Amino acid sequence: MSVILEIDHVTKRFGGLIAVNEVSFLLEEGEILGLIGPNGAGKTTLFNCINGVYAPEEGRILFRGHDITGKPPYAVARMGIARAHQVVRPLNELSVLDNVTVGACYGRENLSLGEGRRVAEEVLEFVGLAEKRDVLAGKLNVAEKKRLEMARALAARPYLLLLDEVLAGLNPAEVASMLNVIRAIREQGITILMIEHLMHAVMNVSDRIVVLDYGKKIAEGSPKEVANDPKVIEAYLGDPELALSLLEEGK
Repeated sequence: MSVILEIDHVTKRFGGLIAVNEVSFLLEEGEILGLIGPNGAGKTTLFNCINGVYAPEEGRILFRGHDITGKPPYAVARMGIARAHQVVRPLNELSVLDNVTVGACYGRENLSLGEGRRVAEEVLEFVGLAEKRDVLAGKLNVAEKKRLEMARALAARPYLLLLDEVLAGLNPAEVASMLNVIRAIREQGITILMIEHLMHAVMNVSDRIVVLDYGKKIAEGSPKEVANDPKVIEAYLGDPELALSLLEEGK
């Protein structure tokens, strides 16, 4: 496997607050990497640095061998990085199909409107929203809006998909269904970097885990290694037995 994303000593400050503090890690092509940590650990800020919302003060971000540090979001999207946000952002007055078509037309392949609609139809089928294609996005429930957010990102035909708490607010059946979609995305050859607080889910779907706390990386490794790490247990998981049980839950 080859490295698709390199985070190299990335630091992001807001005034005197260091939100991301010299974070480094590699993401292999075809991998699912979980990014975890307490609230305020810097996870979403790091995502914002990767997809161009923020420019880091220090460090570099390399994507498929190209330095994308500080590039604007539209340029990053055209290079093949797409993102599903923690707070869903549908275009409420447009149909589900039109929402996903937008993702296709402004994504990596820069598709025409007609081509974008064709891709959007395929993606809606893939995520299980085909029957809602003509419904206004604002009429969807929470679980459906989460799928729509993911569909719009997938329609951009990314090499790398950033998922920011796509399981938040879902019931257990919806979580299980969404995890199946995430696994199917990886089977299509798309690399995934995901932020998640639902520990049993992220532990069971991820190949590796990176843990942030107060902006710094405190651990990296397999789910089992991370669950056994004393620093992670102290900062985030709390109970060693509970941490290990997360590896079994949901299997």
